[in-house]
Amino acid sequence: MAKRSFISKLYNAGPLLLLYYLCISEVDSNLEKIFDIFTLNFQIIIIYFWVIKRPEIMANGHVFLAGLVNDVVMGFPLGISSLSYLIIIFFGTYVRNKSVNTTIASDWFTFFMAMIFSNLLFFSLLNNFSDLSFSYSKIGYNIFFTLFMFPIFWVIFNFYQMTFVGNRDA
Repeated sequence: MAKRSFISKLYNAGPLLLLYYLCISEVDSNLEKIFDIFTLNFQIIIIYFWVIKRPEIMANGHVFLAGLVNDVVMGFPLGISSLSYLIIIFFGTYVRNKSVNTTIASDWFTFFMAMIFSNLLFFSLLNNFSDLSFSYSKIGYNIFFTLFMFPIFWVIFNFYQMTFVGNRDA
């Protein structure tokens, strides 16, 4: 019985472990080196989906700490990714509290709004408080591909939730 409890806790922690892995490994910047225009902010997809569906899995403190780890690994000023992730949490919490039943269309639209505000904060803080340069075309590609890939990962995460975590929504 204890072994089953450990395995279910490991499945519940899967999205959080994936978030920490992505923040440590720089997978999104490595994809940019392979493909010229393909950039994806997979962390905000994970955060948004799990904050809407199962907020006890994706706690605010863990997300903030993952943002700090991401800043250290990527060389950004400390706290910029954390604030960006907290904007995603704010939108996800608002949608979860105001919606009775979420669908992929409503999640996709609200994810777009959350991503716009999150990226606006991120890049304005990055522009004002660092010497790092970025091109607006890369920002546009990142927003486009992240928005384009959201429904695909929504289906994958929904399947993971129903299969391993449990079908209970927040």
